[in-house]
Amino acid sequence: MTKAKRPLTSLKGQVLIAMPGMEDSRFHRTVIYVCEHSTQGTMGLVLNRPMQNMSFVDVLQQVNVLDDEDGVLLASAARDVTVYKGGPVETGRGFVLHTGDYHIDQATHRISDDVSLTETLEVLRALARGRGPAQAFLALGYAGWTGGQLENELQRNSWLNGPATPELLFSSNCETKYEAALGALGVDPALLSTSSGHA
Repeated sequence: MTKAKRPLTSLKGQVLIAMPGMEDSRFHRTVIYVCEHSTQGTMGLVLNRPMQNMSFVDVLQQVNVLDDEDGVLLASAARDVTVYKGGPVETGRGFVLHTGDYHIDQATHRISDDVSLTETLEVLRALARGRGPAQAFLALGYAGWTGGQLENELQRNSWLNGPATPELLFSSNCETKYEAALGALGVDPALLSTSSGHA
């Protein structure tokens, strides 16, 4: 008699928090927002790895949304948009995680009632002109797992999972996101060990 498989509990819309014993150095002390999670695999964006040598203006120029001859006036708020390393997969591909007040038909993917994901140049143009979502997070690349891979890592205590808050998603203070994510679970980072369980 074969053992029945437990149904997958979706982590979509939650955050993953790297445990101190994380073996992959690319994810040391990372907080990842899970955009998709199914039996086929998982996709998420690292929330606390800002890019040091890439600005929003650089991104706009690289994808020809903004150039010197275009005469587009960059909205003042757009100049403060931080570009993040979303993960090690497809690092040239851009993702905009944003509040649910902005939507493009057949291009915006609703993750929760309050959070959506859009990957088109149109959302970059809207941000540049100050007509985009109220809050946005811009990342290049993503973190990805094949079907069952993340579940195995959770069983090995590589990650904690917990609730996503607007502050975790959209705050520009990257230094505090790791501690804030743990704090939302009531976990003291100083007390974590590599043998801790997962939420």
